[in-house]
Amino acid sequence: MFDRLIKLIGEDNFNKIQNKNILLIGVGGVGSATLETLVRNGFINITIIDFDIVDITNINRQLITNSSNVGNKKIDEAIKRAKLINPLCNIKGLDIKLDEDNITDYINNYDYIIDACDTMSVKFKLIELSMSNNFKLIESMGTAKKLNPSKLSITTLDKTEYDPIAKILRKKCRDNKINAKKVHVVSSIERPLDIQEKATSSMVPNTAGILLASYVINDIINN
Repeated sequence: MFDRLIKLIGEDNFNKIQNKNILLIGVGGVGSATLETLVRNGFINITIIDFDIVDITNINRQLITNSSNVGNKKIDEAIKRAKLINPLCNIKGLDIKLDEDNITDYINNYDYIIDACDTMSVKFKLIELSMSNNFKLIESMGTAKKLNPSKLSITTLDKTEYDPIAKILRKKCRDNKINAKKVHVVSSIERPLDIQEKATSSMVPNTAGILLASYVINDIINN
């Protein structure tokens, strides 16, 4: 199944990937693409957290959704899809809503934490905890109202531009004396379109999800 990947990265690096323990928070437009990329690149020890259900408006961008699973729990559909790709995947799902009060109960004993959620308080709390507990964290910034995936990159929070989520987090970091240069993110420098309604294409969130997984994969290979 992974013969071509092993030829690319080598047996030792593939074994490293298989031994890593990953926590993915959120399996929506960004997170579902992250999960798919992780599973197709040999990760087998994955825990996912999401409390939402599939809505018909999710179908245009979320890889775990289709016209027949509207109303189902996203966590169940994500596990199902991962197992279809690799039946040996040791994927666990937590059907919970993370918040500032319970987050410390669920982030222990992971080699990498990938944040693809939409909750600002959780995103900042993860940054705080990563600084105090020294775990590896990569976070997705905003992907709505954008159309150009080539404007996305893996960067640090201090270098983000035209990203409303990143702007709020930068201020929170300044106010709490956290060095934004140490916060790794996937962010776009594209200006959001001036649209009042919720508006998202598959191109930007899916690409952001791939970049989140790419950060983890390349960090493992290069260290």
